[in-house]
Amino acid sequence: MELGLNGKKAIVCASSRGLGKACALSLAREGVDVVINGLHQERLDVARAEIEALGAGGVDAVLADLNSESGRAALIAACPDADILVNNNEGPPPGQFANWQREDFQAAIDANFMAPVFMIQALLPGMQERRFGRIVNITSAMVKSPRAPMGLSTSARSGLTALCKGLSVDAAPYNVTINNMLPERFDTDRQKFMAEMAMKIKNISREEAIAEIHESIAAKRMGAPSEFGDTCAFLCSAQAGFIAGQNLQLDGGSYSGLI
Repeated sequence: MELGLNGKKAIVCASSRGLGKACALSLAREGVDVVINGLHQERLDVARAEIEALGAGGVDAVLADLNSESGRAALIAACPDADILVNNNEGPPPGQFANWQREDFQAAIDANFMAPVFMIQALLPGMQERRFGRIVNITSAMVKSPRAPMGLSTSARSGLTALCKGLSVDAAPYNVTINNMLPERFDTDRQKFMAEMAMKIKNISREEAIAEIHESIAAKRMGAPSEFGDTCAFLCSAQAGFIAGQNLQLDGGSYSGLI
């Protein structure tokens, strides 16, 4: 399917690895010129080389911290007229409610609420003026099915979800859509971290920890990052202009709710 994205411009946040990189690869494959972002130059160089090897859309790489005003400004300056914004950022680790302090909640809010909000605030007016825009926020399946250990993440991401639902209504008449992708259990460094935690807590092998993860998923496997990236590309496509204000579960069928 031709997605109508050739020649479009995108900023993909936190995209030197994981699901962010998967989204950048899928968009570039469709002819989108992407700006990628990360905190480590070596990872950025590897990601840029992977995207360049596709021989499709162009790529620029910005070394910047999304949680800082200067970092966001550098990213926006690299593509001030972006047609597509994919918001992504590292989430806080799981923990115990009794142990979290003010600074823990503030860090989660800065990374998973304020950073994407300010990116949207900077780029949305231009998208509306040009009558095309696609904003995709990578949040978490836990937004719809919260668990106490992920409370730092879900509290901040749920706030972003609520804000963007309201914004999506106002943006829709301008052919600008705002949607959220809710991943769970994709084969990324995050799941390697979760497996390592299980190994330490339960005193089990890596194979046993991975098997436990697979067993917790209805599909009995982890998702491939490319599956996530291609879904993001479709949400950014010309064909997806009537999809707005939605929370799309990508969890191998694990979510048990109706809505």
